[in-house]
Amino acid sequence: MDYINYLLIAIFLFLIIKRFLPTKGVTNISTTELKNELIDKNKQFVDVRTPVEFKGNHIRGFKNIPLQNLAQSAEKELNKEKEVIVICQSGMRSLQATKILKKLGFSKVTNVKGGMSAWI
Repeated sequence: MDYINYLLIAIFLFLIIKRFLPTKGVTNISTTELKNELIDKNKQFVDVRTPVEFKGNHIRGFKNIPLQNLAQSAEKELNKEKEVIVICQSGMRSLQATKILKKLGFSKVTNVKGGMSAWI
């Protein structure tokens, strides 16, 4: 019986840790590095926060596609041939968004660490 409990705890911990690990093939950049990327017109900039959060404060050039709509909207609104740079408030939702984009076949995906909270 103890082995089953240990196994369940191990599986639970693995799933929790996996959620916070970076996705394979995803680049992570700081908000300082983002400032240099914003001038590149060949990149797509996506803010996955809610429309209310986006309206309150956002970076010019970013398109608002809320995380909950990303899987349905990405293929219609984004080009798989161009790099996608994703931001949210803290970096957690954008990390989830990068996983969704990779599953949809986007090969060049970048997450902004710290999100809007780190934007100065």
